[in-house]
This record gives sequence, C-alpha cells and structure tokens, in this order.
Amino acid sequence: MKRVSGLAAALLTNGCANMTDTQQRTLSGAGLGAAAGTAIGALSGSAGWGAAIGAGVGAAGGYLYDQNQKAKEQEYRRGYSAGQQGR
Repeated sequence: MKRVSGLAAALLTNGCANMTDTQQRTLSGAGLGAAAGTAIGALSGSAGWGAAIGAGVGAAGGYLYDQNQKAKEQEYRRGYSAGQQGR
C-alpha cells in the first residue's frame, strides 16, 4: 500500500511540472472541488453527481483565483516599474 501511495504522489508531483500556473491552479481547484463534492454527494445520495458538480465549481474557482493572482502580479510589476523610473 505504501508503494502505491508513494507512486501516486510521485506521479502527481511530476505530472504538474510542465503545466502553466493557470493549468495547475485550475486542476487543483477541480481536484479539491471533486473531493468536497464527493463527500457532500455521499450525504445527499449521489456521490458521482456531487463529484462532477464539485469538480466543475472547483475548476472555475481555481481559474478565477489564477486570474486574480495574475492581476495582482501585473499591478505589482507596473508599480515597481513606475517606481524605478521615478528615481
């Protein structure tokens, strides 16, 4: 069992190495949403639908978070550049 979980962790870690930040954040959101949706769906009677809905909502949330982070980074760079020009 330890080998399987170690292999899964290695695949998950290395599988994201060639992904963009947007792809990583969207996929992470989908994974977290699916996990939460499965738990909620199991309580309501349909774990499959809960996981599917949770994955969709999580992916959207991950994407929106990514866009917010990119906007903050762009604004920081713009301010930094303006500060450098003012010297």
